[in-house]
Amino acid sequence: MKTQERWIRITNCDNIPLREGRVVNVGGRDIAIFNLGDRFLAVVNRCPHNGGPLADGIVSGATVVCPLHAWRINLESGSVIKPANTAACLQTFRTRIEEGVVLLDVSEIYATSEIPSVAKETTCYGAAATTAAFKVGA
Repeated sequence: MKTQERWIRITNCDNIPLREGRVVNVGGRDIAIFNLGDRFLAVVNRCPHNGGPLADGIVSGATVVCPLHAWRINLESGSVIKPANTAACLQTFRTRIEEGVVLLDVSEIYATSEIPSVAKETTCYGAAATTAAFKVGA
């Protein structure tokens, strides 16, 4: 059975600088959202090696380097590129842009009945210790 798509508004695209990541907490899970210039990609904000904050890592192409131990993660697939031959993988989340706003598919985070129906405040943070409150809602 296919899971029904559920999209929530995260933030204006301008709030996530080019080649940087920001974190949004949705349903108790920290999700890192990265601005690659032509698109936004999202993964769990936890390096599979030692739990490092990926949103604080260095973005290059469609990869991010964990700031703790330099593991390189493919943001499209969630797979580990470096070190080679590592089976670890991160959960990825679909994103889309509508009218300059980043939306996140939360169908794998919430059961249908639990998805917020009204906007609520959620804390977002990321590189360079930037902190902002982004509106998250249906």
